Amino acid sequence: MAPAPDDDLHPLCHSRDLVDGGKGVSFDVNYAGQTCRAFAIRHQGRAHAYLNRCTHVAMELDWQPDHFFDDSASWLLCATHGAVYDPGSGECRGGPCRGGLFKIELVEHDGVVHWRSQYHLKPVEF
Repeated sequence: MAPAPDDDLHPLCHSRDLVDGGKGVSFDVNYAGQTCRAFAIRHQGRAHAYLNRCTHVAMELDWQPDHFFDDSASWLLCATHGAVYDPGSGECRGGPCRGGLFKIELVEHDGVVHWRSQYHLKPVEF
């Protein structure tokens, strides 16, 4: 299987900007024709990204800008209704969620985190 072309990669942030259990980095994407917020976090040494949309009610998760983890820095927490998600997979782990978060593929190399566009996930055009 051939690797995906590099033109599908979009620089997001420096690797050092994502600290385990710390603040995330928010960014905009075009998801299925709509502009949506997304976010990247680091958990157990790996960078992960998701649409910033709770599966219970389509609201953003962060309780303050770029704060997605609970107090223990172990879970992603929806500030509105308390849905709990696994930071490594986006799977629902408790509360009123209906399935997992939409995961966005990240590639990290040379000190930069990039996100990969897909058929229904593109950069926002201005």
